[in-house]
Parts: sequence; C-alpha cells; structure tokens
Amino acid sequence: MQHFPIFLAVAGQTIVLSGGGDAAMAKLRLLFKTEAKLVVITKNASPEIIRWAAQGKLTLVNRAMTSGDTLDAALFYAANEDDVEDARVAAIAKNEGALANIVDNLADSQFITPAIVDRDPVTVAIGTEGAAPVLARAIKADLETRLPQSLGTLARIGKSFRHAVDVLPLGRKRHDFWASFYFGSGPKALEENGEAAIIPTLETLLDQQIMATDTAGHVDLVGAGPGDPELLTLKARNALDKADVVIHDRLVTSEILELARREAIIIDAGKEGFGPSMAQSEIDALIVEHAKNGHQVVRLKAGDPTVFGRLDEEIAALEAADISYRIIPGITAAFAAVATIGQSLTKRGRNSAIRMITGHDTKGYADHDWAALAAPGEVAAIYMGKKSARFIQGRLLMHGADPATPVTIIENVSRADQRIIATTLGALEPTMSNAGLTGPAITFYGLAPRDAAAQSLSLKEFA
Repeated sequence: MQHFPIFLAVAGQTIVLSGGGDAAMAKLRLLFKTEAKLVVITKNASPEIIRWAAQGKLTLVNRAMTSGDTLDAALFYAANEDDVEDARVAAIAKNEGALANIVDNLADSQFITPAIVDRDPVTVAIGTEGAAPVLARAIKADLETRLPQSLGTLARIGKSFRHAVDVLPLGRKRHDFWASFYFGSGPKALEENGEAAIIPTLETLLDQQIMATDTAGHVDLVGAGPGDPELLTLKARNALDKADVVIHDRLVTSEILELARREAIIIDAGKEGFGPSMAQSEIDALIVEHAKNGHQVVRLKAGDPTVFGRLDEEIAALEAADISYRIIPGITAAFAAVATIGQSLTKRGRNSAIRMITGHDTKGYADHDWAALAAPGEVAAIYMGKKSARFIQGRLLMHGADPATPVTIIENVSRADQRIIATTLGALEPTMSNAGLTGPAITFYGLAPRDAAAQSLSLKEFA
C-alpha cells in the first residue's frame, strides 16, 4: 500500500486550487461536497467558475499563483493542464506546508483523490493508487446501486443519538443495538413514517436493549480454507463479521483475518509440528473463557476443522462447559490442491478410494498401513509431511512401492505464492529438502500434475 487511506477534517479549512479549465471544474464539483473554504487562483477562469464565484461558492483570485497564496491551506490542487505551470505552483504549495495534488500526475502528488460514493455522512472511498481509474469507477457504480440514498439519513440521525447509546457497555450489546437499527428497524421506520419516526425508533430500541438480558456466549468452529479468501464460505464470512473474538491457527492467512471486524480481538493460537506450540488444553481453556464472558467466538482453523484439526477435543471442552457451538466446514487443502494440478482424487480404473493421512501426530512420525498404500494405483493426500518425508518414503519403499510412483508437492495451496513440485517416490528425498519449503505444503502420493502425467503417458506410448 503506497497510499494510506484517511479521511481529512476540512470543515472550515482552506483548499486552494490553481487552474480554470475542465480539470479544475471536475475537482471543484467534488470539493463542493465538503465544508471547506475554496479558493481558486487563475488568470483564465471558465465562465462556470466565474459564476460559482458570483454565487459565493468559492473565492476567485484573477492572477497567476505566487508565494504566500497557500500559507493557510490544508490542501492544494494543481489543475492548470500545463506540466510546467503545475510543477511551479505545486512547489510553492509544498514549500508553504500544504499537501499538494497535481491532476493526472501520480508520481509528483503527495495525495490522491479517490473515487467517492457519497451518502453523507457515510462516505466510501475507492482507490487503485492510480493503477486502474476505470476499475475504481466500475466499483463506484456498483456500490452506488447497492447503497440506498436513505443510508445517509439514517447515519446522520444515528450520529446525533450516539451519546445516548453510551449507557450500553462496549462490545456485543452496543454492536447489536446499531445492527438492529441500521439493518432492521431504522430503514423500516424511515420507509413507513419518514424522518420523524427515526428518533422514537432509536429510543424504543435503546430501551429494549437496556432491559435485555446479556446474550450467552457462542463458538463457531470455522474452516478458513487453504488460504485464498475467495474460497471462504459465505457462512464463514458471516461468522467472522459477527465475532467478538477470533482464535486462529498459524496457517490462517492475513487476508482472511482482515475479514474480521476491526473491533474483534484476534488471538494467535498457532501450533507448529516439532516446534513452538500453544498446548491444546490452553486453546480449549481460551475458547471456553471468552465464550463464558458472553463473546461470540470464532475458532478459525486452516482448511476444514474436521481434518487433523483437534476438533473433538475442543467440542468436548465446550460441551463440558455447556457452551453452544456450530461447525462451519471449509475447503480442505487436498481439495484445493488437486484442483490446482488438474487431477481427480479418484479415477475409474485407478483408485476407488483416497487416503488422507498425516505425516506426524502428537507422538512423532505417524504410522499407517504402509503395505496397503504401497499397492499400485493407491492415492494419498499427506498433510504435514515436510519433516516426515524421508520416513514416509522409506516405509513405502520398504513395503514394495514402485520408486517411479508419481509424487506432487504443493506449497501454499491456492495462494499467490503457490508452488508445485513434481517428483517421484524414489526422489521424494532429497527433493523435499532441496526445495527449501517455507510455507505449508501438502503432498500427493500417486498423483502427478495433469500436464506431467500426460507427457509421461505419451512417452510410454511412443516407446
């Protein structure tokens, strides 16, 4: 992020603009939405700008800009549509302490003006850091249709009522009050009885919330998927949006954590095989503690919570504490990974079952039915198999597996930095060690990426 988005207080402040043509008028139409004092400095003001000055919308200075013109300005726009003149006046503004924007010159501007959806006092700013203005306008157009004009009215009147809501404690009660108003009783009151009905509606809603008993805590055991936020289910997104506390494991990506409410408490309860970990008993206690405090808790696990996620132990702790819970499934890494390599987990004539195994458990390297796995055509998705690769390789070869059996390692499944490494069982080590994997990886035994498999088949046919 090269430009940090903020909302600048400009009420009563001075904004100076240099220029008098189309670019200047476009900026002024946007600046008229503010409560700032507008000053335009130009020798060539358009008739529209002259008319706006006559109407008292701005102060017009009919000359070229000179030193001292921006001493009290909060913002400055160079909109002369002349590179040399824009550079000259922007230098004056910067020297005098004003933040300067040069229209259509991202590199030399100190700030940029986003595309804006105006539902005053609700304002949505959309920026692409100058990379794609057309995209910003498309997003703006989409939001314009989604956000009703009445939203501004509800927010304006709701703002005047905020001091009364201070009687409610911070957290769930206050959140529920405003959610009920903005997404339920408020729009209904406005539609049926107009603005006059909004304050009485707020007062009634506040009385109800004051008298309401505290809500019981609840836990959602949520699958975060393999990492791509677009693979998160709608139910999981809704749970994150309502959560007071999010307790996540170390494989949950930052992009998914960004979807949680800003007010939510985010707790890293990460575990690492053969490395530093928070004990499962500590995690269980943490979940129970927050739920007993009346919080809506999301226990967020990478992939699906039912696959190697210690889910049963957490459910047992919740049931022992008489806390309600819900399981929200996610896309497990094996499903996302096999889609990535263009293969199917099962295939007629090859395998009618898929084994999902772990490379290690709480006691160390995990043992499995190696003889069954070594049979031709078997397919297995191996979770947490990086450090146990040599152990797995040795056990399979020892039980007669073909060294030429395809093996595919997928690191950071579904993420932007995903890596696919195709090898064989005989070369699994040292391939795994030499790959220098730093992210989570899943290993497919018995599957090759579709392109590699097709090439291998062609070579056999040719031979």
